[in-house]
Amino acid sequence: MLTKVVKQSKQSYIPRQKNWEKQNQMITSPKISNADYGVTKFSDLSPAEFRDQYLKDLIFLPNLGARPNSTLTPYSRIKSLNIPDKVDWRNYGNQSIISPVKNQMKCGACWAFSAVETVESMYAKLKGKPPLDLSVQQIIDCASNNNGCDGGDTCRALDWMKTARPQMVTDAEYPLTDQSNFCKMQPSGFVGIVVTDFTCNRYVGSEDGMLQLLATVGPLTVSVDATTWQNYQGGIIQWHCYNSNNHAVQIVGYDTSGEIPYYIVRNSWGTDFGHDGYLYIKIGNNVCGIAEEVSTVTVQ
Repeated sequence: MLTKVVKQSKQSYIPRQKNWEKQNQMITSPKISNADYGVTKFSDLSPAEFRDQYLKDLIFLPNLGARPNSTLTPYSRIKSLNIPDKVDWRNYGNQSIISPVKNQMKCGACWAFSAVETVESMYAKLKGKPPLDLSVQQIIDCASNNNGCDGGDTCRALDWMKTARPQMVTDAEYPLTDQSNFCKMQPSGFVGIVVTDFTCNRYVGSEDGMLQLLATVGPLTVSVDATTWQNYQGGIIQWHCYNSNNHAVQIVGYDTSGEIPYYIVRNSWGTDFGHDGYLYIKIGNNVCGIAEEVSTVTVQ
């Protein structure tokens, strides 16, 4: 993004430079620690521009029951689980059930990306084969209960997939355009992947339930607050990361073996974000709102 800005006129470059300088002051402040923050491809944007361009998804957060009194899941409860200390679905047996990191660009359809990614993973797990690269564009265009590139919600998307039972096709058959288009119907008799069931639950105060699902079922689709991810470079995000959910991602595993237990989170902003497209979020205190809306997927 910075190379594009340099080609602009001096007058248009000045606010870009000021944005970068302001972000640089914030990310080098000693108030922020543990996770690594620095100059990223988003650093020349103001916080408002970053939200408008990359966090415009409309996470609806369905009514999942009364909110718990505490967001904290006791670490003793996490450690008492009868599950492995580490799970990473990028290494499932001798292969991965996680497809390559995608890039949603400025299309506000993270809800579709994260839902489709978990469909890919669960189909690969079911069939014992490498994951297919399924069409996100098909869901952007056809999921009538969401708003395409103008936002949506993962649980609504999965509910539509289960109810409408669309035959999901590959990205090669229905390629990504990074904008909302008319729904392209498949020929009669076409056979693709079908979502048969899903769950949508809140695990605030009981993230041990999320770990149990990650260990025994597979990757999860979740909504998050990504407001503070603009300058994220790496490390474990542990706090200052929750206001209201505005983004959706896939959790592909966890690690509870160290001092700070964390989720392994796959984003959809390309491989030049974070750890080759991934980031780490601390387990146990609903960091970034990660336990607010959590889904599993069943496919055939």
